[in-house]
Amino acid sequence: MTQAKNGDSVKVKYTGRYEDGSVFDSSDEHGKPLEFVLGQGQMIPAFEKGVLGMALNETRTIEVLPEEGYGAYREDLVVDIDRAHLPEEMELEADRFIEWMQPDGQIGLAKILEVGEDSVKVDTNHPMAGRKLIFEVTLLQIQ
Repeated sequence: MTQAKNGDSVKVKYTGRYEDGSVFDSSDEHGKPLEFVLGQGQMIPAFEKGVLGMALNETRTIEVLPEEGYGAYREDLVVDIDRAHLPEEMELEADRFIEWMQPDGQIGLAKILEVGEDSVKVDTNHPMAGRKLIFEVTLLQIQ
């Protein structure tokens, strides 16, 4: 029986849930299976590790702890930004996301928590930081 190994291009059908059972992502939402090459770092490592060794048409539950996924939630990543540093035309309201330049030069998303007179409190943690992720995965193809 052929099993998925590093270097294989695989297609999987998946549903991702939080511990409370709510769905955060699904290949059904995208209308097609997820395709990636094992061992190339295209997916979070714990997800790839869970797919390694799967047989064709096998279904597996993969649990990804925060430290294996998007990291622990960090209070130090909740920061106040002086409104003078934001474009005047930017719509600022709680629960909206704005783009920001990360220290490594990448563009990140920050969630607005509070809008004040002189500053805006934003959360720059990844939206899935601190959350256990549970994936139900079925391996559809190995190439």
